[in-house]
Amino acid sequence: MKNALVAAILALTPCLGAVPVAADQACTAPLAYWQPREALQTKLEAEGWTVLSIRSDDGCYKVRATKPGGERLDAKYDPASLERVQRKRDEDDD
Repeated sequence: MKNALVAAILALTPCLGAVPVAADQACTAPLAYWQPREALQTKLEAEGWTVLSIRSDDGCYKVRATKPGGERLDAKYDPASLERVQRKRDEDDD
């Protein structure tokens, strides 16, 4: 019986590799705490951005926007705090 338990644990161990992917999600605020998209749009427009789209993506707001000089924004924002969420790629660039 003990050998069967060990075999079962060893057989299921590779399945645990998928767990860190779910833990990588940056935005975890419950829906009840989300601010409206319009609040994020107002914030970004005050910073000089023209908002092209705001949509929900992985629990975050995903924004596409431009500035008059041609600068583009493709970023995620926490829907509760409206703060920009750093992507791993952004953190690696620092």
